[in-house]
Amino acid sequence: MGRSLGKKAGEVVLQRHAELAGKFTQFDFGAVVAAASLTHDLGNPPFGHAGEDAISEFFLHHGVGQGFQSRVTEPQWEELVRFEGNAQGFRILNKSQYGLKLTFATLGAFTKYPCPAFFPQRDKSKKSQKKFGFFESEREFFSEVASSLGLIPRGENVWCRHPLAFLVEAADDICYNIIDLEDGCRLGLVGFEETVDLLAPILGGKLDRSKLASGTGLNEKLGTLRAMAIGELIEAVTLVFLDHEQGMLNGEFDQSLMDLCGFNKSIKTIGEVSARKIYHARNVVEIEAAGHEVLPGLLHEFIQAAIQLTQGGRSRKYQNLGMLLPEETRGEILKHPDNPYHLLRHCIDFISGMTDRHAISMYRKIKGISLV
Repeated sequence: MGRSLGKKAGEVVLQRHAELAGKFTQFDFGAVVAAASLTHDLGNPPFGHAGEDAISEFFLHHGVGQGFQSRVTEPQWEELVRFEGNAQGFRILNKSQYGLKLTFATLGAFTKYPCPAFFPQRDKSKKSQKKFGFFESEREFFSEVASSLGLIPRGENVWCRHPLAFLVEAADDICYNIIDLEDGCRLGLVGFEETVDLLAPILGGKLDRSKLASGTGLNEKLGTLRAMAIGELIEAVTLVFLDHEQGMLNGEFDQSLMDLCGFNKSIKTIGEVSARKIYHARNVVEIEAAGHEVLPGLLHEFIQAAIQLTQGGRSRKYQNLGMLLPEETRGEILKHPDNPYHLLRHCIDFISGMTDRHAISMYRKIKGISLV
């Protein structure tokens, strides 16, 4: 999706800006948006948005978490009580141990929210300021990225978005709305006819209900509907991007491309149905509920283990838990044993990097519930 949007938009941008013609091709635009799209959810913790809330609530409501408030700065505390997957993703992409060395253009396209957590003048009517995109630990590096890319400053440590970030956001919006609906239909949570009716305004005259009534299987029908809908949305979003290109370049444009797309109402309706019938399905709610128990439990135990690691405690329990931390995590924590923020960031890296299944398995093991 990102590659298609980048190529389509890039082709016209290169026609408009002749000075770029010898330096870039439309495929470069596609490659940057595709790379950023592939990484866009990298920082999401187990249990998705519920996991973000569970990590935040550990510091807001849990005794061990609350105890760090007086030991970190106000900006550091603000990001601890508002865990943000986008900022975690930026941190992971730039950890030296992974050796990714992404271009600044890709990092700029990845960053939908080029601002920190502690931002008293935040204007949530601006799409780029609804959340935050980097932690204090990466603030100086993002400043270097922003300077290199020529991002327009909007305050201390706050910038306008890179134009290609709007395309990455649009790719995400299209995918989760259309593909989640498709998955919901496959799972029997949304009826096939209702799915067709929801997609009909997007497909317009290209929808042939008589063909859908033929003998092809459900998967083939849904695949066809999905491909057609995505094709229409790519065309519509590209036009919106090109209409507002100059506004992005001068820092005046700060909205979702999907919100300005002609299919916005249809997408909103699909989102409402998905929330009601898919995201709030019983098995999803059960998994999210588990996350609110599992993640605070893991944070409590491994933070205690990390503290003992830096202070030389003799608890056998926390010695064992310390050995369960990855070797590189232990090494990083010991580099700055007197820095509580540094310790917390690496413990959160470890736990937020787990899958749902891994987090549940680890929790059950360290609580003695199961060793399988």
